[in-house]
Amino acid sequence: MKYTAIISEIEDGWFMGQCEQVPGAITQGRSIKEVEENLKEAISLVLECERDFFRKQYEGKKYLVSEIAMA
Repeated sequence: MKYTAIISEIEDGWFMGQCEQVPGAITQGRSIKEVEENLKEAISLVLECERDFFRKQYEGKKYLVSEIAMA
């Protein structure tokens, strides 16, 4: 799966990046490459937290919770 990173230069040579498809995936770094690497981790963490949150919401209810892998 590919995500779009929006990266902007902020101050003192730092860059800020965010992923519009994954609200909350925001990071910063001293280079664009560092921001891209940090965003990969941020996206992963946000999706993991969201998955855990929603699993708990439906736990014990009459729903089937299934994981779908994206290539």
